Amino acid sequence: MLNRRELLRHIGLGTVASSLPGISFAKADTDARLVLVILRGAADGLAIAAPYGEGKYQSLRGELALPEPGASNGLLKLDGLFGLHPSLANTHDFYEKHEALVVHAVSSPYRERSHFDGQDVLENGVGTAGGKRDGWLNRALAPLGGSLGNEAAIAMSQNTPLVLRGSNSVTSWAPSQLPDADDDTIQRIAMLYAEDEFFSTRLSQALDSQRIAGDIGDMEKTRRRGNDAAQTNSMMQSAGKFLTAPDGPQIAVVESGGWDTHANQGSMSGGLANKLAGLDQGLGALRKQLGPAWSDTVVAVVTEFGRTVRVNGTRGTDHGTATAALLLGGAVNGGRIVTDWPGLATNNLYGGRDLYPTTDVRSIFKGILWEHLRIKPDYLDRAVFPGSISAPITQDLIRN
Repeated sequence: MLNRRELLRHIGLGTVASSLPGISFAKADTDARLVLVILRGAADGLAIAAPYGEGKYQSLRGELALPEPGASNGLLKLDGLFGLHPSLANTHDFYEKHEALVVHAVSSPYRERSHFDGQDVLENGVGTAGGKRDGWLNRALAPLGGSLGNEAAIAMSQNTPLVLRGSNSVTSWAPSQLPDADDDTIQRIAMLYAEDEFFSTRLSQALDSQRIAGDIGDMEKTRRRGNDAAQTNSMMQSAGKFLTAPDGPQIAVVESGGWDTHANQGSMSGGLANKLAGLDQGLGALRKQLGPAWSDTVVAVVTEFGRTVRVNGTRGTDHGTATAALLLGGAVNGGRIVTDWPGLATNNLYGGRDLYPTTDVRSIFKGILWEHLRIKPDYLDRAVFPGSISAPITQDLIRN
């Protein structure tokens, strides 16, 4: 026998609301939108934005080194030092339009090798694993009050990730793998729950979310086939639908797994190239779905840590330290690289093996929250990222 929570899932409505009952999506006073994309598994920043102009790049990367810009299937030139992976054509187009930038040699304060702990530090915002059980993005909702504080954030997943967990009410959505219920069934369930405030509210939210998300049949087919690229594309499209709905949220979190490339990583082609192509297609789909709202949007693509500079014995890379992050959107002051580049000389590597971290990712998050969502710097340092005075706000990430 199904309990009532299970029944909501079995009627085919892939939504999960969290925190306070009786709250619907908030209508923001601002048009600013933020999409946080987390690449789980430690994406290789030296492949995302390769320093082809660095003298030791080719020899250190070996078979994973990417051809210089202008070569067949070579890097997409950013400047005289860096080029984007050839799978990132949409991202490069955004860069050329000054709607994307690359932050390089970036990391969280975490310096070990655990995916679990690295993701925990990336999402809790306090510098240590287990330091807080709520996320920095949830804490950032509080000063936005009635304009953005009540379920203005949505996680595009079955479960709310740590970065969005906390005392401020948020919601999550993912497509159900079960058949949709017909209108008569839904009406009967609504009548059954009419006197139950919690479940009637949840059913109403489920129906609202399903209405916004629309037809997800194609995504269900790709989910069953295990097509990661198509699934990322569909989740990005769904995020765009929520962010442009009249009563939709302003903030979305999208997760992408499978970025751990210990073996057979590949260079121009292969496993990592396919993952990057899927991400790039998803970013293009998000841009298209957002339409005019793209001009008010920032998309931040981050990962828990980078990978080793050198190739390992299984033609891949091991867990590293610094990596690259991407900022995209019409609100981004793009067309440039933001980095204090440490170089790849042996004495400049972290621990003799990793790209040295020179920018704290919290500085980037602070810059977005301050310049884009107008959260005051003192609140960022005190409440959103407590203990982060050593990570000053990175300025000029957002267009004036």
